[in-house]
Amino acid sequence: MNDLYRFGPFVLDPRRRMLSRADSPVVLTPKAFDVLFFLVQNPNRLVTKEELLQAVWGDTFVEEGNLAQHISHLRKALGDNSDDTRLIVTIARKGYQFTANVTVADAADTARQAAAQAPTTEPLTPAVLASAHSHWWKTSLALISPVILVGAGLVSWMHFRAPGPATSPKKVMLAVLPFQNLTGDPQKEYLADGLTEEMISQLGRLSPGQLGVIARTSVMGYKHSNERLDQIGRDLSVEYVLESSLRESGDRLRLTAQLIHIKDQTHIWSKDYDYPASDILSVEDDVADAVAKEIRVRLTSQQQPALGHSYPVNQEAFDAYLQGFYFFQRNTNADTEMSVKYYERATQLDPKFALAWAGLSRVRHWQANIGLLPVEEGRRLARQAVERALALNANLAAAHIEMGRIQQQDDFDWLASDASFQRAVVLEPGNPEAARMAAYSALNLGRFDQALELNRRAAALDPLSPNSWEATAEIEFVVGQLDQAEADAKKALELNPDVWPGHILMCKIYLMQGRPQDALRESALERYEPFRQNVYPLAYYGLGRRGESDAALTDFISKYDRYSFEIAQIYAFRNQSDEAFQWLDRAYARRDSGLIAVKVDPFLKSLHQDPRFAALLKKLNFPN
Repeated sequence: MNDLYRFGPFVLDPRRRMLSRADSPVVLTPKAFDVLFFLVQNPNRLVTKEELLQAVWGDTFVEEGNLAQHISHLRKALGDNSDDTRLIVTIARKGYQFTANVTVADAADTARQAAAQAPTTEPLTPAVLASAHSHWWKTSLALISPVILVGAGLVSWMHFRAPGPATSPKKVMLAVLPFQNLTGDPQKEYLADGLTEEMISQLGRLSPGQLGVIARTSVMGYKHSNERLDQIGRDLSVEYVLESSLRESGDRLRLTAQLIHIKDQTHIWSKDYDYPASDILSVEDDVADAVAKEIRVRLTSQQQPALGHSYPVNQEAFDAYLQGFYFFQRNTNADTEMSVKYYERATQLDPKFALAWAGLSRVRHWQANIGLLPVEEGRRLARQAVERALALNANLAAAHIEMGRIQQQDDFDWLASDASFQRAVVLEPGNPEAARMAAYSALNLGRFDQALELNRRAAALDPLSPNSWEATAEIEFVVGQLDQAEADAKKALELNPDVWPGHILMCKIYLMQGRPQDALRESALERYEPFRQNVYPLAYYGLGRRGESDAALTDFISKYDRYSFEIAQIYAFRNQSDEAFQWLDRAYARRDSGLIAVKVDPFLKSLHQDPRFAALLKKLNFPN
């Protein structure tokens, strides 16, 4: 082989196994040279980790962390530390791309080549954890212990990485990228997704004042993408990412985790967890011992409870819980039914599994809200499940969120629901759903500044979630920041054109801005017929076309009289207060969920000075 590969100031000579820069040798380990050679031969395309491992190590089993170490060594050797001119770019979860323009020349045409082969030994493969035994599908619970260990290691690394005087540390932002399912079995996607959620949850509870963890909604968009790591850092405003993968090798299941610094794409830390599948009992104890040792060394006494006192869940029950969570996220009626079955199975296998009871409550309440169950039955089942969850674990944030929903939407007990949401925020400050629900409660009780602060906190933890932007827009709409509400609602719709109530919220904003024609145009984009038709009488009234508004309202009532609150909004907007109060009374009789926002709804402002409005708020038990 006489070819020389030139890129920038470097020359790579495969025959002599040398890399030089401006005639000076660059020291590389043998395997680092092999990795670089393969990348140089395949410039400007995604080279997967699997390709590199096969090309450099063949069929020899090698830890993924070894490859990361060689990439890190190459970056240092190449002086690869600039975002703009980086030669080796990490493609999140997939592999690497060599970005230099490579030219190939014959060695005979080059007179001077400096020798640069460094005699080094290859790093040893990391030793596996203490021997443990489990069938692959029952290993999911045991894998959560490494998740905790990963979190403890991460916080300890950030805490101890630099000496200096004791100061208030800057909050570090981290994204946990979706677990990569490398088992070859698509049926195990639920396991990969479930472990992603658990990793986020565990890390988010470790040290919320020091570590902010991006929520699941924002990171799952990268599950099937080939986005560059530096772009992910900019999208999510994070300094670090955690990449993880699952593999199967014979009767073993392996979890690999790697912590990467975005700025220079260096691999700060990596760890492999390996389990033989023959016994289901010893895994949790072995890993728990390792976790306890790590926590005692690394975390303060205040942080220890975040990882302690966990209930030892039945392994089959946890597997069923992961499947219940997976199907509920898919958000179809059929998947919702599957979610119920798995959550119920989890509670049957382990009646003390509080998180499964909270999940079951969430799905049952959702079924009641969208008509998959009779309302009273669904609400009763949801309440029973969440009460069981709280009896088992009074410090479970997910259970307090579900109880808050029931108290707010079913009981109209505003103060109790507000207390539940606030308790969830205290228990899990890094949980964006808890912050969003607490913000919504604060908004409806008139605490606007607190609502904006809480929702901005949720948006920082979930920046690519359309719900974050939509919720922010709703609050801005209520407080009269209409231009900002318009901008944020549009951002939500850019992220997901079907976000609820995206198009309807835009219509309301346009109406309040005095742009009824734009509201009509926007309503055509709404998929749900009742909500689309709800806009017509409002927009026609705004355009001064009273006859068309009357006809549209009559048509709406004839088809959708169950939407009592929305009909009351129309009458109030048209300054017909008597009719508006009649329909508000109907909404009260039906316990219409629209009444949650009655105190602050901009469409009802024309009613505020009427004594009947104060009487309604009193009847609804709203505090003064």
